[in-house]
Amino acid sequence: MLTAFARAFKTPDLRKKLLFTLGIIVVYRLGTHIPIPGVDYKSVQECVDQASGNQGLFGLVNMFSGGALLQITVFALGIMPYITASIILQLLTVVIPRLEALKKEGQAGTAKITQYTRYLTIALAILQGTGLVATARSGALFSGCTVAGQIVPDRSIFTTVVMVICMTAGTAVVMWLGELVTDRGIGNGMSILMFISIAATFPSALWAIKTSGKLADGWIEFGTVILVGLAMVGLVVFVEQAQRRIPVQYAKRMIGRRSYGGTSTYIPLKVNQAGVIPVIFASSLLYIPALIVQFSNSKAGWATWITKNLADTAATPHIILYFFLIVFFAFFYVAISFNPEEVADNMKKYGGFIPGIRAGRPTAEYLSYVLNRITWPGSLYLGLIALVPTMALAGFGANQNFPFGGTSILIIVGVGLETVKQIESQLQQRNYEGFLR
Repeated sequence: MLTAFARAFKTPDLRKKLLFTLGIIVVYRLGTHIPIPGVDYKSVQECVDQASGNQGLFGLVNMFSGGALLQITVFALGIMPYITASIILQLLTVVIPRLEALKKEGQAGTAKITQYTRYLTIALAILQGTGLVATARSGALFSGCTVAGQIVPDRSIFTTVVMVICMTAGTAVVMWLGELVTDRGIGNGMSILMFISIAATFPSALWAIKTSGKLADGWIEFGTVILVGLAMVGLVVFVEQAQRRIPVQYAKRMIGRRSYGGTSTYIPLKVNQAGVIPVIFASSLLYIPALIVQFSNSKAGWATWITKNLADTAATPHIILYFFLIVFFAFFYVAISFNPEEVADNMKKYGGFIPGIRAGRPTAEYLSYVLNRITWPGSLYLGLIALVPTMALAGFGANQNFPFGGTSILIIVGVGLETVKQIESQLQQRNYEGFLR
């Protein structure tokens, strides 16, 4: 693999793409450490140190921003508004006929949907930026910090507007950087920035586990977490690469003196067809009632029950509801992203058929049957992987920065596999062996 990296940097155009991607990553990481105007940086650092990695309800967003959210920097919102906008547009494509028609128009329609995604990202960035500034001003961002109320000393309207504008502009720059990587670099730009954001939190999280450990100065806990992480990476790679290949045969057709078709191929149905989307959906949905309680400051019975059973990630109701939401959203996302009837119609149009299955409606029913069967193990796998951090919290007494598990490991492995495949394909175009010999 090291030889393949050396060959990649020896190829001029591929070296240029890799260096451009690394340059964008450096710019992105610099932006996550530049505080916005109106924030008392000393108070923020003191609160971050007192929090000791316990990020509470803001853990998911802080992970996607590479730790920039809690430090209230220019890139505090990170890639999260774009992710949310992309998910909303994907869901609306099924509901709104106009968006569905644009999706079928090819490259022009995709460009239009991308433009809508950018507009929605800016709108969500303004909304989330306003919420973050309000949370920081009220001191709720660091509920256990003694100087949480001093994070934003100037509470004038002008200062608030400037802070929101800075964070919104930061989100727009992050979106632009991601698109630059997609056009001129290696891999999907947004996925690469997401990968870097999550990977940036690993060293501090691992060191926090070591310092909080009690066996052999924390080295036993540290080694155990590393071994669990490696085992989980192997499991995730195995399942993410697993697929059910449905054979497809195309009939031979004679047009003039030439024959077309007569080839055999297959439809690859992945075991985890939904990817990490169900985990993000379930996490976001469970945060809503806890956030309502936090901002309402209510001490009623319903607020106490939500705080005890839903806000606490180690509570049994939270674990059960989280697991079932992941399974539900896995089936929901697969249902809207893969249409068996459309696939069957396209196969029939071009003379394709599954051996032993009649074309048309029987093919659609067979595809639905296979898809439902492989989605069950995929959804259960997602639920179990997502619960690993919760089990680690209970078993090790670790903080909520436990790195190996849930959304982080799924994104790290998925983006890593796709990026390696792209580099390998470009190496193979030049008669090299690639990464995997």
